[in-house]
Amino acid sequence: MGIATEILADWDAALAALEWQLDCGADETLAEAPVDRYALAQADATRRAEAPERPAAPPPGAAAPSAAMPPSAAPPHEPPPGPDPVAEARAAAARAHTLEDLREAVHRFDLCELKKGARNTVFADGNPKARVLILGEGPGREEDLEGRPFVGRAGQLLDRMFAAIGLSRSAPDPERALYITNVVFWRPPGNRDPEPAEIAMMKPFIDRHIALVDPEVVVAMGNTPLFALTGQRGIMRARGIWRQTHGRPLLPMAHPAYLLRNPSAKRESWADLLALQAHLRAPK
Repeated sequence: MGIATEILADWDAALAALEWQLDCGADETLAEAPVDRYALAQADATRRAEAPERPAAPPPGAAAPSAAMPPSAAPPHEPPPGPDPVAEARAAAARAHTLEDLREAVHRFDLCELKKGARNTVFADGNPKARVLILGEGPGREEDLEGRPFVGRAGQLLDRMFAAIGLSRSAPDPERALYITNVVFWRPPGNRDPEPAEIAMMKPFIDRHIALVDPEVVVAMGNTPLFALTGQRGIMRARGIWRQTHGRPLLPMAHPAYLLRNPSAKRESWADLLALQAHLRAPK
């Protein structure tokens, strides 16, 4: 009886650990430890560039080159440089004159490695005529499956938060509407934070997205959008302090996923919501 109880307890613990990993986005087993494939590719390229080239063997009957007169080394073969992802993104974004153009440009953009591991391109949700644009970090597991931003537990909390001040992504009235998008359009592996190079690659699309929607206020929801828009990190120091981005007010706020892990921080987020409400109601 004691052994059976112990086995059952171990099984429950393993199941709880598995559910926790799924909540964190670790839904695929690839290796025993994380592998940084960007670092592997860079290390391989460096190793090839630094490897000394061996001289070709002399033909039969030919004298071997003397040590005093080494053969001339052929220049190492280098692959032709690929396209600059940031420049390509900037050109693609500049050609977008409507949100549908921009959606198509993002869908066709194949230079971001995140796209190769994602199921869907998560572009945006909500009313494009909204006064408030929410910029999040990137899709999670549920968002990747559904193809819409903020639809998991954090998205449900976000909807409740903004509903408390009368705003909704489904509202047809621009005065009460939200428009929601992310810094990156594809789910990072394991729900990790987007890397600086990935953010730089997406920055032209972010800039064009904000210009086309033309919101009255931008809300940076978390560290990644704060960094993408201002070059700064530290969302809990920056939250609640109005800034400027793209010629309009920017309000940094804690990400709903952070609030799910730290419920005590909801008080500060409520204060931020009230500040946003006051700004929207202020006479122009």
